[in-house]
Amino acid sequence: MRILLTNDDGINAPGLSVLEEIAKELSDDIWIAAPEEEQSGKGRAISLTQPVRVRKVGAKAWAVAGSPSDAVLLALRDLMPDMPDLVLSGVNRGQNIAEDTSFSGTIAAAMFGMQLGVPSIALSQAQNFRERGSLSWETAKAWGARAIRPLLEMRWPKDVVMNVNFPDVEPGDVRGIQITRQGFRDEAIIHTDRREDLRGNDYYWIGYRGKLSKPDEGTDIRAIYDGYVSISPLHVDLTHEPFLKTLRETWQS
Repeated sequence: MRILLTNDDGINAPGLSVLEEIAKELSDDIWIAAPEEEQSGKGRAISLTQPVRVRKVGAKAWAVAGSPSDAVLLALRDLMPDMPDLVLSGVNRGQNIAEDTSFSGTIAAAMFGMQLGVPSIALSQAQNFRERGSLSWETAKAWGARAIRPLLEMRWPKDVVMNVNFPDVEPGDVRGIQITRQGFRDEAIIHTDRREDLRGNDYYWIGYRGKLSKPDEGTDIRAIYDGYVSISPLHVDLTHEPFLKTLRETWQS
């Protein structure tokens, strides 16, 4: 099985090394194409108005001066001699759950692999649920292949991306794996921090607050809170089906 690895944290991110360890439990045919620099929060962006440069960093590895989607596109269309059987994106530094999924570069890379016809999985390691700055890569290492293997055996629809999140607990404290749906926080956690430079001009940092929400049972965010590995099937179709029916009926009347 040929596997392409990518991410949004950049070619030198520790999570990519963790992902490589996970992938080696599944195959010995590993390829890598990842952004040259961190691209967190870039979503499904592709570079349409500027050239994208590529730097070879290994026999089967490239750093791409573009977005996560750029990296996957170039790998599948130009850099690799043949299409891979699987795309793995991550392991992201921090969870990609709830509304985070809509602008995550990690998930976007997996989405682009799916769009080009390759089964794709996004993987993320939750952090900051125990203490500020905590991050247990060992949990992703221990549970990565255990989460992926059953998915490969059962397969999934061609228009679906599998989203895997590892909880912020030590490997031995993981309570198991839950199949979940995408949740939604009951309070916005993204905030802006206004500061002033030495010339008296304002500038802003955009970041996250650490406040926890109260998620429903069966959601990805609830599973991570409770110490489970979360696996959610995601797809690109953003249509709100229940209201679509109402909208059509109301429009016709």
